[in-house]
Amino acid sequence: MGGTRPTQPGQSAFAAVQEIVGILEADPKTDWSKVNIEALRQHLIDMNGVTLSAEVKSDPVDGGVRFTVTGPGGVRDSIRRMVAAYAATMNGVGDWQFVAAEIDGGATLVARAPAKDIFKLKALGFLGVLTRGTHHQEHHLMLARGEHPHY
Repeated sequence: MGGTRPTQPGQSAFAAVQEIVGILEADPKTDWSKVNIEALRQHLIDMNGVTLSAEVKSDPVDGGVRFTVTGPGGVRDSIRRMVAAYAATMNGVGDWQFVAAEIDGGATLVARAPAKDIFKLKALGFLGVLTRGTHHQEHHLMLARGEHPHY
């Protein structure tokens, strides 16, 4: 074979787990008795369901948008977990406000932003809003370490 070797693990959830395992293995302070890679895998399943299978409806509200996010069975449960966790983690960051509520079939996320960011909020939509910030990577590491990032 030539000198070029593949670098991609072939699937994004696998890559996320591989990255976290590498960080844990490189850290001599890792407490392997608390590591829970399965918790990270379950969260990645939630992310996949919400990203690819959820139905989203957007309605304007005073100062922002109400996202009504629904899906069947397991997707509904993933929506509820992710929307609640996001609102708890990101409320107040950058003066954006988030309120989550469970509904039949999923959840709502009311997002309000400063006037200067309203067009940005609307342009991002539900999924774009969820991607804001770099909290996801630290969140994944906390889950894998057996910590509870939303409590």
